[in-house]
Amino acid sequence: MQSQNRFFDDLARVAAGALGTLSGVKTEVEARLRDQLERVLAGMDLVSRDEFEAVKAMAAKARSEQDDLINRVADLESRLAALSAGQAKECAEGEDSPGSTS
Repeated sequence: MQSQNRFFDDLARVAAGALGTLSGVKTEVEARLRDQLERVLAGMDLVSRDEFEAVKAMAAKARSEQDDLINRVADLESRLAALSAGQAKECAEGEDSPGSTS
């Protein structure tokens, strides 16, 4: 019975050592993979998060300004159409007046 307990104690020590070794191997593999991934990404010419956010903000501002300009152009076109209609109406009334010579 005593030898069985000793066997299990030895087995537990071996297992604990193996787990410690595997943990170290896992850490080393993760570090090497991370380094390799960073090297691959560095060679891909990707933009940083800050650069992306800056360009995104610029695009949103440009879109907003474009919408404002579209609204201004539409307003000016409607004013121009109203003025043109008013001038056409004045011309038509001038031709229909009794003092006009046709």
